[in-house]
Amino acid sequence: MSNHEIKAKLLEAAKNHVPFDGWGEATFRAAIDEAGIELGVARAVCPRGAVDLALAYHEAGDQAMLAVIGAADLTEMKFRDRITFAVRARLDAVEDKELVRRGMALFSLPVYAADGAHLIWKTCDRIWVALGDSSNDINWYTKRMTLSGVYSATVLYWLGDDSPGHQATNEFLDRRIEDVMQIEKFKAQMRENKLLSGLMAGPLAFVGRIKAPQGGQQAGMPGRWTRP
Repeated sequence: MSNHEIKAKLLEAAKNHVPFDGWGEATFRAAIDEAGIELGVARAVCPRGAVDLALAYHEAGDQAMLAVIGAADLTEMKFRDRITFAVRARLDAVEDKELVRRGMALFSLPVYAADGAHLIWKTCDRIWVALGDSSNDINWYTKRMTLSGVYSATVLYWLGDDSPGHQATNEFLDRRIEDVMQIEKFKAQMRENKLLSGLMAGPLAFVGRIKAPQGGQQAGMPGRWTRP
């Protein structure tokens, strides 16, 4: 078996234990036993144990979301509706809320907080890329930061939502997207205001030098800016 196949087998075995033991050592050991993988091999594939399986679980959800987006005809949708569709597709990729709830508990720990932030950023970046984002300046960052906030808040709300078909979550997401649209309208109005645009000329010239990552390579909060 390849490393990918071994990790997938461990992840599948771990899912039954996560709701009870979380993404911890007990779950990892149980997954090893059930999957019939030698301990040394499992440690080589997942050096951080169940943490690596939690990362793999999130990755699988992202890939399922991308498959849904790729198969959908979004041409008749407004762009805000495309974003809403993508976020809902990501939530629908989860088969058990408890796996996500336990994951949030894990990634809220200081030692794993950076991993959790990276997962959210990566998911939102993938959404924008899948929807055809071509921004190459400061907007590359603001789009992903804004969506990260919307996505994180929606996941938290969704975890506690027991309404039929998660209708309450859908309405919550619609409100968050509307809030973002209002901010964009304000920014457009500010740019059209000659007085405000003049006052902001200096700061805007600076942020105009900030560029999106090149070559698809990311590390944390990537980017570059050119000297005057």
